[in-house]
Amino acid sequence: MASKKAFPLRINEELLKAIEKWATDEFRSTNGQLEWMLHKCLKDAKRLPKKNEE
Repeated sequence: MASKKAFPLRINEELLKAIEKWATDEFRSTNGQLEWMLHKCLKDAKRLPKKNEE
């Protein structure tokens, strides 16, 4: 499993509320939802790093 790195994030309040609602609907934490969304976007754009590049 890849190590995790913390970083601060500034985000529009309305956008955050929408993400929090979506996370609740999917039984995920807000952080987990953001990570899932980023992973999906990278995968869809074919920009997800290969396992050996992590």
